[in-house]
Amino acid sequence: MYPPKHHQSKDQQKMIAVIKQYPFAMLVTALNESPLITHIPIIYNETTGKLVAHIDKYNPQVASLKDGTEVTVVFRGPDCYISPSVYTTKQLPTWNYIIVHIKGTVSLINDPEKAKDTMIAMTEYLEGVDQKFVLDKDNRGMRNSINYIQAFDIEITNWEGKFKLSQDKKQQDQENAKQELIKKSREDITGFINDLDV
Repeated sequence: MYPPKHHQSKDQQKMIAVIKQYPFAMLVTALNESPLITHIPIIYNETTGKLVAHIDKYNPQVASLKDGTEVTVVFRGPDCYISPSVYTTKQLPTWNYIIVHIKGTVSLINDPEKAKDTMIAMTEYLEGVDQKFVLDKDNRGMRNSINYIQAFDIEITNWEGKFKLSQDKKQQDQENAKQELIKKSREDITGFINDLDV
């Protein structure tokens, strides 16, 4: 596995923390040797230890999802450019990041009531502790849309934590790079979003 060992983590609890904090993931599959990627929220079910998601049935990637299909899911945490100016020693520019790659096998959820349960659980999780909206099982919009989604879960077969955080540098440089990553992660993007004009 790349990157080098000092940038890898086998700590599942740390990887679960990344998944929980950054649930908007990339679902990667293949169909006829062609890669397919969809960006969707995918949550971790603490009880089953599985990932749970749903996808629009009209998404072409659905054709690649069958029971037992092997998939890769990429959860992308914070990342940023690290200027040599933040170090106390001479270094080259680099990029630090936190990424989790999960491999697993798909189980389709075709029962509409169970699919609703996944949507309710996802909404509850994404609403967070100050839940302002509760998705009720009898919600009319959900009833109308349930036949247009494919719910599924993923049995995890492999965990890969890729935490490149200047671990190969001296302690002070590691701390400086960490603070830079925190600072960049909190930058206001209002101007950027407004400039996109979408």
